[in-house]
Amino acid sequence: MPVVHRFDPPERFVAGTVGEPGQRTFFLQAREGARIISVSLEKQQVAALAERIDELLDELMSAAGDEVLIPAIAPRDLVDKQPLEQPIEEEFRAGTMTLSWDGSDERVVIEVFPFTEAAVVSPEQLEEDLEDLLEPEPDEIFLVRLTAAAARSFVERSRSVIGAGRPDCPFCGEPVDPAGHLCVRANGFRRRDP
Repeated sequence: MPVVHRFDPPERFVAGTVGEPGQRTFFLQAREGARIISVSLEKQQVAALAERIDELLDELMSAAGDEVLIPAIAPRDLVDKQPLEQPIEEEFRAGTMTLSWDGSDERVVIEVFPFTEAAVVSPEQLEEDLEDLLEPEPDEIFLVRLTAAAARSFVERSRSVIGAGRPDCPFCGEPVDPAGHLCVRANGFRRRDP
């Protein structure tokens, strides 16, 4: 039986970072009273989660009509610009995440499972029997249930956190280090910001 870190609803649920741009570690962090859980993950996972939550809420807005109140943007009073809460102790590294809508109490449900090597599948394994590829039950689950307004706030903050990193090269789109970078569009010459 896995340990479930359940927040229904959390007092605070945010994405945040530790470190300088280019060396940042991303976290999902939930707090309820004195209990704080932090899960590390990749920048791309934060971006994908925020995008998918936004899409889910947009779909619900158009499908539900007047039945469910879904804000189109994050309510001002829920915008969170504070840093991650201390101490930041990684509970686990995120692997698989699921997202769903619970219509019975109008909550966005996010489940985060730990990264495991069993989740990585090579092309050779795809040819084997699918039963051999079943993941074992996880040791822990990070479960967060948010109102639609809190979910919109999470999306807005996540986009802000992602955008606060290194600027993108206007030519190739890759992140630019302070010393420049090898731009594929510059034929291997080091390009610097003007």
